[in-house]
Amino acid sequence: MVKSRVMRSRLAPHITRQRVLIEGFYLIKADKRVIKNYFKTITKELNLEMYGKPIIFSPGGEGKKINQGYDAFVPLIDSGISVYVWSTAKFLSLIIYTCKRFDEKKAIAVTKQFWKINEVVAEAF
Repeated sequence: MVKSRVMRSRLAPHITRQRVLIEGFYLIKADKRVIKNYFKTITKELNLEMYGKPIIFSPGGEGKKINQGYDAFVPLIDSGISVYVWSTAKFLSLIIYTCKRFDEKKAIAVTKQFWKINEVVAEAF
C-alpha cells in the first residue's frame, strides 16, 4: 500500500523536497554489513550520491529488549536516508529524504526486494 500526498508548504516553495517512508517486516538477517549494502543498493538504483560513510548505531542491550536493533543514517549530496531496524521483531522503518526528485515506486520496490519484505506500507510526501 502506498499513500501519496503533495506537501503544499508556503515555506520555502523554491526548495525541492521529496520523502518516502517505508515500513515492513523483513525476512533476511540484518546486521551492519547488510545495512551498508542496502545504502549502496538504494543510492545506486535511485541515482543518489553518498558523500560520507554510513553511520550505524546499535544499543547493545541498553533499553527495552523489543527495541534492540540498529539506527543508521547515510548523508547524501541531496539530503539523506535513515533506517531503523528492530532485530527481534524483524521490523524495518526507513525514510528517504531528498532535495532531488526520485522514483518513489522504484524506492519501494528496491527496498521490498532487498529486505525480502512481503508487504510494505509506504507514504510519500
